[in-house]
Amino acid sequence: MSYEVTATRRRPQQFDDLVGQEFVAATLKNSIKSGKIAHAYLFSGPRGCGKTSTARILAKALNCQNGPTDTPCGTCSNCQEIIKGSSLDVIEIDGASNNSVENVRQIKDEIQFPPSSSKYKIYIIDEVHMLSTSAFNALLKTIEEPPEYVVFIFATTELQKVPATIKSRCQQYNFRLVAIDKVKACLADAAAELNIQADDEALFWIARESTGSMRDAYTLFDQVVAFSDGHITYEKIRDKLGLVGVDRLNSVFEACAQAQTTQALGFIDEFLQNGISIEQLISNSADYLRSLLLIKNGVTKEALLGNSVERYSKVVLDKWNPIQLERALSIFLQLYRDIRYSLSPRYEIELTFSRLCWLSEYVSNAEVKKAIDAAKGLLGGAGGVAAPAVATSAPVEASAPVETPASSAPLPEGLPRFSALQEQDDQANPFPNGGPLPPEQSVESSAVMPPADYDDGWTNTDTPPEEDAAYEEQLQAEEAQASYEDSLEANENLQKPQFDEHFTTADGRDLTIAQLRGSIVAEIAVNEGFIASALDRTGLWKVSEDKVETTIESSLDLQLLQKNAVTIADHLSKLCGKQMAFVVTEKPQEETEESESKEIPIQVQTLVNAFKGTIVTGN
Repeated sequence: MSYEVTATRRRPQQFDDLVGQEFVAATLKNSIKSGKIAHAYLFSGPRGCGKTSTARILAKALNCQNGPTDTPCGTCSNCQEIIKGSSLDVIEIDGASNNSVENVRQIKDEIQFPPSSSKYKIYIIDEVHMLSTSAFNALLKTIEEPPEYVVFIFATTELQKVPATIKSRCQQYNFRLVAIDKVKACLADAAAELNIQADDEALFWIARESTGSMRDAYTLFDQVVAFSDGHITYEKIRDKLGLVGVDRLNSVFEACAQAQTTQALGFIDEFLQNGISIEQLISNSADYLRSLLLIKNGVTKEALLGNSVERYSKVVLDKWNPIQLERALSIFLQLYRDIRYSLSPRYEIELTFSRLCWLSEYVSNAEVKKAIDAAKGLLGGAGGVAAPAVATSAPVEASAPVETPASSAPLPEGLPRFSALQEQDDQANPFPNGGPLPPEQSVESSAVMPPADYDDGWTNTDTPPEEDAAYEEQLQAEEAQASYEDSLEANENLQKPQFDEHFTTADGRDLTIAQLRGSIVAEIAVNEGFIASALDRTGLWKVSEDKVETTIESSLDLQLLQKNAVTIADHLSKLCGKQMAFVVTEKPQEETEESESKEIPIQVQTLVNAFKGTIVTGN
């Protein structure tokens, strides 16, 4: 007898043989028992989870000579023909290669004839999502009202590509991925059938690599059996398939956790020299870090880890916390996406392991926030770490307990410690009086600071007493009064200007001259910054009935404002609600007595002659 692969040899023949699809099996068995057989079924799910096998079991259950029955005998002629694929009444069609309207028309012609030797004529269409839109439309009426002896069974891995009109005419069954424990148990049974010894660790690895697909698991199992010489071990799988292995990963990640960059890069070079691909190294490292993260979070299920907890390095688990392990795992996941566009994948993975060597210093944003919250008492005066005691002249009794705020809490365990926030036994308090004052408060000024003999016992860490605030307000009031009296004395001989200091705008607002000037400068600054800047340097504005007059010192600014006087006048007219003009003139220079001419030093004159310059100021 020719060799038969494990996936075919162990194909389920009964509903009870389906692994991981208990819901589907129970539903189909009950419907057959009650005689409620639908005319169309739609099986969907990932590859290798039993869709086609279930369709064949359902076909046997319906056409068995003892049936319809939920337990087909498997020995009658109808069951044997279905198992061998030679039944004339059970037609399997590949939807990928028979996806045209002509193929559907052929089905419509065939269903007019009843089954030859069975009770039902069954059409199993695999990968039905590959049918064209026209083929789906041609199939609609057929599957909605087929002859009573016709049953359609559709199977697909991409349910979203099946039109809703097809789904609504079928009973839908969603197949699931098989759990790793169940896959391992099936692999152990397959090894026992072949009289092959298999280690649990090796079977766990095969089950994990299958990602829930029984067909993938059996296919990989056959490959491993071919080179294992009757005994399947994880070491043989690692060496033959180019895997890294937990022991090797423990070594390289221990070097990274201990910040030994040279050793870590040496391990990477050794792995690559031994023929391990970079993609495989990244994949194994990601699996390893995922297992460490699960262990850190209290997960010890061997089916999830792939190995027992004792196989993983205690050094790495002690050095890295869960946040750092999450960071390391995200780095490898991103690395796998980046290497396809990289200049050198080897450079990328060497850089990654070099970064892992300082992962112990990595602090996440959440940890920084916790550290700041813990230091809140020192930084803001409430909560977090208790503020250091303020030195006072009053003696403190030794027996008096030190009160700590209820909201205070020590720094979270595992966070970096800041020396400035801790009081050491052999180190004096770094902030005995609350720290230095800000620069603007450190300059002594008689205008704002109390007299030298003014002392109320207040320190920087206390709330300022009300006496200081009253004292400062009194000083400011005295300064304002003195400034007002000086301005009256200086202007008592000046005549009152012959223009209004207040006026009403077009929208009814009462503005002063200063407010008018500020408004015009702000409006012009939106589009013309140079004009607004020059306008801001003008002198006193004189507002009359129909114009605004002012002066400016710079001749360059004078030319700019005169050139744009119309624009400024438009803004004035818009704000004032009437036609206004803008007049600007050059400010006259005040006459000063001619200073006595002095002889120019010979050094200055030499520089003037050398650079052909002119002396513009100086004594």
